[in-house]
Amino acid sequence: MKKVVLGVLALAAALSVALPAALARSDSPTATPGVTSRSITIGGTFPFSGPVSSYAPLAKGMEAYFNYVNSRKGPDGKKGVYGRKIIFKQYDDGYNPANTVQLTNKLILEDKVFAIVGTLGTEPNLAIRPMLNQRKIPHANLLTGASYWGADYKKFPWTQGWVLDYVSEGTMLAKWVRANAARQKIAIFYQNDDYGKDYLRGFKNALGAAGRSRIVSERSYEVSDASYAPQIISQRASGADTWVLFTTAGTPTVRALATAAQLRWKPDQIVLNSVAATDGVMQAVAARTGQEYLNGIISTGYTKNVTNPKYAKDSAIRTYRRIMGKYGPDGINIRNQFYFTGVANGFDFVKLLYKAGKNLTRDSLRKAYAKMNWVNPYLLKGSKVKTGSRDHFPIDQAKITRYGNGSFSEEGKLLKGR
Repeated sequence: MKKVVLGVLALAAALSVALPAALARSDSPTATPGVTSRSITIGGTFPFSGPVSSYAPLAKGMEAYFNYVNSRKGPDGKKGVYGRKIIFKQYDDGYNPANTVQLTNKLILEDKVFAIVGTLGTEPNLAIRPMLNQRKIPHANLLTGASYWGADYKKFPWTQGWVLDYVSEGTMLAKWVRANAARQKIAIFYQNDDYGKDYLRGFKNALGAAGRSRIVSERSYEVSDASYAPQIISQRASGADTWVLFTTAGTPTVRALATAAQLRWKPDQIVLNSVAATDGVMQAVAARTGQEYLNGIISTGYTKNVTNPKYAKDSAIRTYRRIMGKYGPDGINIRNQFYFTGVANGFDFVKLLYKAGKNLTRDSLRKAYAKMNWVNPYLLKGSKVKTGSRDHFPIDQAKITRYGNGSFSEEGKLLKGR
């Protein structure tokens, strides 16, 4: 994977050479590409196909929220944002960084977007980050929690993450293990790329020396792997009774848990990262393992859970249902948490557009990144979306969650990752 990303970065650099002249030919009546008096054109790439296509609803949730904003009158009394409707262009990159580069180039050169918004995946975003920062094009609200987006803001000031970062989440999960499984042997299974290694770094650092000494197995997988049986057989043989998974949703998580169940390995405790820990993913696993195998899985959560009875009458959940019912794709499963998270992301991007002002420019949006300070009603009660000149991690609060009775439920107090 590392060699692939290096090759993609070289391709991105080559493509960026052609951008200046093309951008100068923008048909926009203003000086800012993608912005007219009536519209704001943005775009992103998403895995509508491939091994992690289960994440596709994130983009459709964002799109539904933007369509809702385009039809309602906002705080300024106008539809859209200051009278401009949001046009959201989306392409399928299949979670392949090479495709991400080519399609992002298409969004810039052909669609003349104002900003790249919501692109999903750590490796895909790493591939386009240099090109977008070189051209000073906003690279906003990324659907990946890699710590790079916040940690590297001085070098890449046009890139802004959104998701709870993986190092923070790994830290929260490690603290839970230290407090609740302090004497157990630990096996870790992670995706062998920057996504998985970010989680791994946060988790191991927070375990401390004593905790790290209890790690008896550390195995990885490639997105392209057709089977995880060799790795999981090895982990079962290690004698581990706490199994920590840093996997992506869909095929990787379902395959890992189903393989362990088929091998009749049921650790005392299973810990799963939030990116993969949704009720929908658990239902897909349960179809192969049975519900009992999954009960008690520990994870974290930073958004409200659309399937949990606790939120049945919550005003944000009700608004979400209305939005998806009117503006979502036909025949969707409205209980899919990824649609809900997409709506939450769309909410914050619209708030950023308002913060950037009526005279919208790429630079005014970049400056707005450091001035986020509001409550997102789709996130957990008590949390706040906040950034500053030295803090570029918009979401850094979450709760430990536990799976049971077909849903993840929150436990304990709100935790702060940084």
